[in-house]
This record gives sequence, structure tokens and C-alpha cells, in this order.
Amino acid sequence: MSQTSGAERIVAAQPRMLLYGDASTAKELARQLKSSFQLDCVDSSTAILRALQTNDFDGVIFLDPDKLHSAVLLEAGGILEQVPGGIVLLDPQLNILWANSRMKKLTGCEDALIGKTFYNAFGSPEILGPDYCPFHTALATNEAAKSTLRVGEKTYFEVYTEPVCGTDIDSEGLLVVVVRDISVEVAQRQKLNAIYNAGLELGDLTPQEILDMSIGQRVELLKQKILHYTKDVLEFETVEIRMLDKPTNRLDVLLAVGMQDEALSRQLLAEPHGNGVTGFVAATGKSYLCEDTTIDPLYLTGALGARSSLTVPLILHEEVLGTFNVESPRPGAFDDTDLQFLELFSREVAMALNTLELLVAEKMTTATQSTELLMKQVAHPVDEILNDAAWILERYIGHEPHVCDRLQRILKHTRDIKQLIQKVGEQITPHAQHSPQLPPKPVRPKLQSKRILVVDGDNTVRSAAHELLGRFGCDVETASTGEDAFLMVRSFHYDAVIADIRLKDMTGFDCFMQIRQIHEHLPVILMTGFGYDPTHSIVKARQNGLKSVLYKPFRLDQLLSEVEKAVSAPSEVARTRGS
Repeated sequence: MSQTSGAERIVAAQPRMLLYGDASTAKELARQLKSSFQLDCVDSSTAILRALQTNDFDGVIFLDPDKLHSAVLLEAGGILEQVPGGIVLLDPQLNILWANSRMKKLTGCEDALIGKTFYNAFGSPEILGPDYCPFHTALATNEAAKSTLRVGEKTYFEVYTEPVCGTDIDSEGLLVVVVRDISVEVAQRQKLNAIYNAGLELGDLTPQEILDMSIGQRVELLKQKILHYTKDVLEFETVEIRMLDKPTNRLDVLLAVGMQDEALSRQLLAEPHGNGVTGFVAATGKSYLCEDTTIDPLYLTGALGARSSLTVPLILHEEVLGTFNVESPRPGAFDDTDLQFLELFSREVAMALNTLELLVAEKMTTATQSTELLMKQVAHPVDEILNDAAWILERYIGHEPHVCDRLQRILKHTRDIKQLIQKVGEQITPHAQHSPQLPPKPVRPKLQSKRILVVDGDNTVRSAAHELLGRFGCDVETASTGEDAFLMVRSFHYDAVIADIRLKDMTGFDCFMQIRQIHEHLPVILMTGFGYDPTHSIVKARQNGLKSVLYKPFRLDQLLSEVEKAVSAPSEVARTRGS
């Protein structure tokens, strides 16, 4: 074992001081203090920074502090080690002369940074600008410069550099650089841009796609896009989207990935209690962050092993269309940032779904209009065929059985034409599964499949009867004269007759009485314009059992109401009138 001399122990016990100043002055002072201190002498800012970073000193003596850059004072006090950003001092060749400890963490460099070039310390990063040569710009202009570096795929640094403004000669050409990790900020900006682009893509359907794809195919395409962006942009693996069915208040599954069958088959309502987080969100229109599924009172089991969930409403024009739910196997996996991003994405999804429903509505309207136009165009020729067939049947019945059979077949096929047009119209009309903005199709069960004969000399009235009553399921046939009406009534079955009081060949009263003679219990409704009745047909008809009168121009609800009463069973009519 080596023995330590007394002189060595005395030297080791002496405080170690760093002496900065002019070489000759420092040498003289060092001679005077050498008996009390261990002294290291330096005469430049660069040298003192290196000494401070590589050695431990008990103190620093500044002989000429006016010539010293402030960074040296900060380093001597250890303040720069507390700064959250990386700070380095570079020489004109971009070699690192000094760096705080934070800089070493940012670069991930295990070796000492001193002596390395700035870019090599980061492993040759990609310079993204705006200044692609920030250090040369700062040296050339003597002003600050800024740029962004990318290291790998997802790590970004903001670099801010400024030339050192010192008074000593050796500080000329030095650069102070502040480095800040902005990876989170960049990732958020990228995600926002991705959500915006996703919104454009979700709602983007080319004219050719609209023509070539069915409604079901468009829905499937939209679902694929939603899942793609949910995974690639938001990085959520488990997804469930439910749409609100307004009439039933039910939340139906539109798409789901990673959810258990039990959860998918579970019936949920848009109610705040007893329907899980999804029901609560749909009922209140408020997002819900479930930090721990094991203690949350609202949570119902969704994904297998889920420990946290995030659910937001799909809202458009302040109306809840449905819910968007994601889940994770980690407790507390979602934060407020995830909530904000999912809410933004959900708005884009709601708009895309609305665009799809508008396309459905447009196609429904187009199909309905096309069907109505076809029905309007064929109604008059069909009625003419029926009128002529009734006339022929009247004369040949009992004389030419084979002719009558042929005519009956013609009548059947003629009537089938209208029914086939109606069926084709229903087949080409798409059915929207989730369509809160579309009004329900009007339904009048009492009018379904009722055959109504309308007798009026005005072609406009006959066409209107086809359109209005046909819209609610009636099978309308028309005649322009009383005689034609009698032929039709004798030849075919009708549930009710609507006749104008002024016909070309007779009064409304005469028409009413003749029909009653042909079929005593066939309901008849008389029409009159503005109450005009010079022959008193309505008064006389009422005295003979007339129940219903329509006054032109009549409202649609009045027309439908009177026809419903006429085609109802007598007991039902009595109850309706009594109420």
C-alpha cells in the first residue's frame, strides 16, 4: 500500500479555484495564492467554459469580468443546467464547445458532446427550414436565425441560433444555440391536418362513383374510410359507431372493430341511465372520458379487457346523429387531447354521413318524381282503355263470351301497368337506414288499395285525383261523363265514387241517383266549385242519402278525410262521426 505524504494531503485539502484573466496578471496572482489554493488559470471565454464543464471547482476568480460573456457566469452558477431546453456554444466550424446536460438528453448521445459537430450530435438530421442554413445565416447577418430538424420519423427539434456578442477576441464567430423538442406540437399539427384531409376524403364522392355505386356500396366505402383514418390518423384500434334512430330512440351499430359480440348485440337507447356511456352521450350530447372501466358506474362491457374508453357524440347542426366510441386495454389511455381530436374527427364523420343521406334523399326524391311522372302520363290512356272496354263489355256481354274474356284480360293487364310502375318505383327508391333529416313517407292505411272512380269533365281535376289519391295508395280511375261512369260502375268494382255536380251530360243529382240504382250501397261524394249549385243537386241528393260533399278548391286533408269516411265500414263511420 502506497503511503500518502503530508504535503500531498495538504494539497488535496486545498480548495480548487479557476482563475480567469490576462495571462501575466493571472500568473502573478497565482504565485501569491498558491500556498492557499489549487489554481487553474485560463485567459479566454472558450477555455473557461471548457474548464467549467470538464472539472469541478470550489470557486471562480474573475480578474476582468467586463470582458466575460454572460454565459460563463451562468455556467459558473449552474443555472443553465436547469433550463428545460438544450443550450450549446458553437465555434465557426459548428463544433460544440460547451453544452448543458439537457442537450445530451435531447441528442441521446452517450459520449461527450464537446468536440462533436452540431449535426453529427443528432446523427445527421433532416433540415426542414424555414432557414436551411441557420448557422451560416446568423454568422453572415449577425442576427438570429431559426430552423426545424427532423430525426427519424417522429422526432422534431426547433433550433434557434444567435451570434455571441462579446468583447474579447476569442468570442468572435461563436454561436449560442437553443434547441427545443417540438415533437408533440408537430404531431398535433400533423394530426389536425390529417383530420381536415380525412374530412375532405370522407365526403368526397366522384360523379362516377355516385352513378356506379348503390347506396349500400357507398355506405360500405364510407365505413372503410372511417376505419382507415381512425387507425392511421387517430391511432385507435377499437372502434364502435352507433347511429340514433329517432322514431325508436334506439342506437344501432353502424360499424365496429374489436368489440365483443355481447356488446354489439346489446340494445341501447339514447337515455342517460341504464344504457351505458353510449346512451348517456347520445342523450346529453356531451363527450365522456372513462379513465377506469372497473370503477366507472356508467360503463358497460365493450371490448375484451378494456380498461378505459372515450365516447363522443356525432353532432350536426346541434342535433345528435349518433355516437363514436373507442376503447383501450390501458387505464387512463386517453387524455383531453385525444378527446379534442376525436370530437373534431366525429364532426367530419357526421358531415360525411349527412352528405350520404342527402344523396339518398335526392335519389329517393328523383325516383318518386319519376314514378309519379310515369303514372301521370299513363293515367289518361289507361282510363280511356277502361272506358272503351266497359262500353264494349256492355254490348257484348251474354252474346260473345270469348270477346268478353279477351276484354277482361285486356282490362287486367291494363290495370297491371299502373301497379307494375308503382312496384318498379318502390324497387328503385333507396331506403336510408339512418336518416333523421328525411321526413317519413305519408301513410293512410284506410286508403291502401282502395279503388276510387272520379267523374269530372275537367281533365285537370282528373289528373289531380290520380296524383293526390294515388300518392296515398288509392287505385284511381276516371270518367269524363255520367254515362261513362255508369258503364264503369256496372262493369267494375269500386270502393267509392267522387262526382262533380256539373257534368256534360247530366246534373250531379242525376248521376248520384243513377249510381245508387246500380249499386245501392256504393258511397258517392259530390263535388261543387265554390258552393255553386244552380240545380240544387246537393240539397236533393242529401234528401236521398248523400253523406259527403267536397267544395272546390278543396284542401288535401279534406279530400283524404272524406274518402276515408266513405271507404270505411258503416260501424267505423258511425264511430268516426260520433267522435
